[in-house]
This record gives sequence, C-alpha cells and structure tokens, in this order.
Amino acid sequence: MLSSTLLLQAVVGLAGLGVAAPYYHMQPRVVVPQTYYEVINARVSSVIDKTAVTDVKCIDSKANIVFHDMNAAILSICGGIAGDITHCRGRPEETTGKVGSALFKLKAGNPGAKINISKGHWEQCQRAARDACPTGSMSGTCIGGATSGNVAFTLTNP
Repeated sequence: MLSSTLLLQAVVGLAGLGVAAPYYHMQPRVVVPQTYYEVINARVSSVIDKTAVTDVKCIDSKANIVFHDMNAAILSICGGIAGDITHCRGRPEETTGKVGSALFKLKAGNPGAKINISKGHWEQCQRAARDACPTGSMSGTCIGGATSGNVAFTLTNP
C-alpha cells in the first residue's frame, strides 16, 4: 500500500509542476532582426526637422533597403560627401548615390539649377523623409539645396 501512495503522490506532484510553469514559456518566441534595433536607435537619437522635406511619397514599403546601405548611400552622392566634405562637389544638375541595396537619385528642381546641398541639410532631409516612410522605397523633395529651388530625390532598391 505504501508504494501505491508514493506513486499517487509522485503523479500529483509532477502534474502540479506542469501547472505551476511560468506563462511566458508557453508563448512563441519572436525573433527580431538586428536592423530593427539599429533603426529604432537611430530614430530615437536624432532630431527631425519635418520642414526640411516636402512631397514625400512611400513608393514600396516592402522594398528591402538595408539601413546601413541607405546611410552609406546618403554619403555617396555627388562623388562622396563623407568625412570633412561639407557640400555636394561639382555642382551637378543630377547625381546618384548607390551602396548595396540603396540607390539615391537626385535632381535639381529648377531647369539649369545645380545641386549644392550641404551634408547636414541632406541628412536632415533624409531623416525627415524616413520619418514619413519608415521602410522601403520613397521619393520627395528637399527644401533648398540647389542654386535655385529645391532638390528632388528617389530612394529605391536597384
């Protein structure tokens, strides 16, 4: 009789452990890619001037544009504006910046105008545009940045 009592206590004890298991162990695990945290961190740590851009259109929110590629492409317009370079060099009417999954195309808004956008203004324009279109491809117009008028841009995945 002692053995059947021990067996019953063991079964009830083990069943009780299953009921007492924490609820979070029953939830499916959700994996979030590292780029999610990079984007959130960048957005939280930067000031956004929404007046730096106008006419922002989200073209394809599912287009896969890697956050790092976009940032590198931002600095590759006009033959490169990274480091101590502060303005678009060469004053072109049109320019591109391509790195990996990100391709920027820029064009001066007025006929005959040249792009002379500063690095700071260009980055601010892109932060504001990304605030309106958090993912994927987009287009818009940076206020100013040309010898006369604005600078239109598109970001796509080539």
